[in-house]
Amino acid sequence: MSHINENNEITAASAHTKLREVSVYDAIGLRLAHDLTQIIPGQFKGRLFKKGHLVTEADIPKLLDIGKEHIYIMELGDNDLHEDDAALRMARALFGEGITLTEPHEGKVSLKASQLGLVHIDREIVDAINRLGEIALATVKTNTVAQPGRQLAATRAIPLYVPKARVETVERLAAEYRAAHEGAAPIRVRPLHRLKAGLLTTGGEVFSGRIEDKFGPAVRNKLEALGSEVAEQRFAPDDRQIIVKEIHYLLSKRYDMILVTGGMSVDPDDRTPGAIKAAGAHIVSYGTPMLPGSMLLIGYLDGVPIMGLPGCVMHDPYTSFDVLLPRILAGDTIMQDDIVDMGYGGLYGC
Repeated sequence: MSHINENNEITAASAHTKLREVSVYDAIGLRLAHDLTQIIPGQFKGRLFKKGHLVTEADIPKLLDIGKEHIYIMELGDNDLHEDDAALRMARALFGEGITLTEPHEGKVSLKASQLGLVHIDREIVDAINRLGEIALATVKTNTVAQPGRQLAATRAIPLYVPKARVETVERLAAEYRAAHEGAAPIRVRPLHRLKAGLLTTGGEVFSGRIEDKFGPAVRNKLEALGSEVAEQRFAPDDRQIIVKEIHYLLSKRYDMILVTGGMSVDPDDRTPGAIKAAGAHIVSYGTPMLPGSMLLIGYLDGVPIMGLPGCVMHDPYTSFDVLLPRILAGDTIMQDDIVDMGYGGLYGC
């Protein structure tokens, strides 16, 4: 809580921080209390002057150009933190493996991925921080694939200064999380394992050579983009016994994952789901509450992940396969609750 007193000073009620308003013509030799941004529509938006900049006579025209006839000089109280210091302390408390921090800028620090991986973000921590007021934490969703350099989160102080106690609360929440999770941070990037997949493409039209296989290249591209590979691809007609035999062959090769493409619809001549079950797999789910990709099957055969991939994987850029594949590469065991969670926000197309 703050107010403006008779001397045109903004003063915190709980501390003694003061922001003194000064004409730009009287500001020479004084230091800025915060970053000043310049916006040129369609051309540029960025920092013109950094917090702590010593104002010179040459700066006055530039300040006037961005509409600043007055600037603020800050006298920070013992119980408050400047916006940049607050954002930096929060970011340092929250970030972990696979993440780098940017320098504070206009009261914000960005958390960016330093490696390819799967983002882990604790939703309860995010919500708890955003309930505190005067500070903010914005993030991507947990289990998002992170490419190096991608922004994953940002800490922000809303006013120019915030009570130190709020930031200390963030630090306490982060420390409690680490203590409960063997030192792991609430915001981190989990590395992806380099796995080898056995790929079985079913369908008489492909097996006979009547049409060109489109599944193989699509699946290869998706695995290679995440650092893994299709080690072997085999083909089978729409015959359950042959499909079962080929699945067992791929299992005998000790591949880390088995992917079976084609024949995943409800047509009577589609054999893949029944063949995967007949091969001895424990089926976690046949079907997902996500579009595209609702006909995907996932299960485990002797502990090896096995998936039946629907036709949309060939042509849609993002399907249920793209959700579950990085989870498997990160070492997760997919459970029924993970499939259920895919429904909320899972409408990407029809």
